Amino acid sequence: MKTLELVFFDAGGGHRSAANALREVAQREQRPWDARLMNLQELLDELDIFRKMTGLRLQDVYNLMLRRGWTLGSPTLMKFMHGIIRLYHPQQVKLLVRHWSANPPDMVVSVIPNFNRALFEAKQKTIPEAPMVTILTDMADYPPHFWIERQPQYFICGTERAYRQAIATGNAPERVFRVSGMILNPRFYEPVEVDRERDREALGLDPRLPTALMMFGGEGSAAMVDIAASLDRSGLEMQVIAICGKGRRTEAALRAMRTRVPMHVAGFTREVPRFMRLADFFIGKPGPGSISEAVAMGLPVIIERNMWTLPQERYNADWVEEQGVGIALRSFDREIVGAARRMLDLKTRCEFVRNVARLENRAVFEIPQILEQILDTHRG
Repeated sequence: MKTLELVFFDAGGGHRSAANALREVAQREQRPWDARLMNLQELLDELDIFRKMTGLRLQDVYNLMLRRGWTLGSPTLMKFMHGIIRLYHPQQVKLLVRHWSANPPDMVVSVIPNFNRALFEAKQKTIPEAPMVTILTDMADYPPHFWIERQPQYFICGTERAYRQAIATGNAPERVFRVSGMILNPRFYEPVEVDRERDREALGLDPRLPTALMMFGGEGSAAMVDIAASLDRSGLEMQVIAICGKGRRTEAALRAMRTRVPMHVAGFTREVPRFMRLADFFIGKPGPGSISEAVAMGLPVIIERNMWTLPQERYNADWVEEQGVGIALRSFDREIVGAARRMLDLKTRCEFVRNVARLENRAVFEIPQILEQILDTHRG
């Protein structure tokens, strides 16, 4: 039995989701692993200056920014955060060394950015024989010192751009693996039985109208209210399923709206695949998880890319257009109605859907085999 330590934190939610998905697949496949989760935020809590100053953890500050849309200037904030991380690097390594000295794993698997240098240095001090693997949960790196470090470890990349970035950084090609996409929860691969007409009616929707699924990640976003209002004023014959996640203010505001456009509002739910099966296209933030979930369920996407977009997510909009699976806007406020009108055109939407159908993301099933391969190499 080999012990794998899956390192995550809760900034954004996608990192924990990736770790949980990998562990679930490993358990289903009955791999001889003890896949344990380690929340790095909890381990490093005593070093968190944001918590000392505001009472909020760094990951909670990040999630609050997402909910409120306070992301203008995020590249500058990123530089400031990297400066803090460098300042506390020795203490981070010390805490990790203490942790792994007491609980040494056979492999370290990171699904987080920013801290991979500290993870590697601490691993080398305590368990140098154990391999370290970083799985990028973004479609591309945002160098320097975000996902990809130049150190003798392994990388698993879900896009060609990320793969080329890892090689260009000087990492040995035999230590860089390319998989077919982002990690998705296994439930996105399970059959979803829906009766579109009946199930739409059960949600208070028109069974015949084209339907947009609007979702802005696990934290939701206040932008959803403005988008719903724009679509309601547009005169377009369509309807909306709005999934707000943990964004309770956004959920309450949407429920309070009186709209011409039929709209079903949901909070946090594990039924995202079913809701996606009831929709015709997706509207949301350019997060790698949201885009990949929509594409996996056959939905073309409408996303936004501008100065408010997180720097590590800006390439995602390029990817959407390169693959022909949707529309990247400069502004939801000014352009959402025109983009929705394009999606309502059956010929245009069918072209997007054909491109979506070309993509087959099996990353969550490919990665455990790669990890097994790495473990075998190190056994040898």
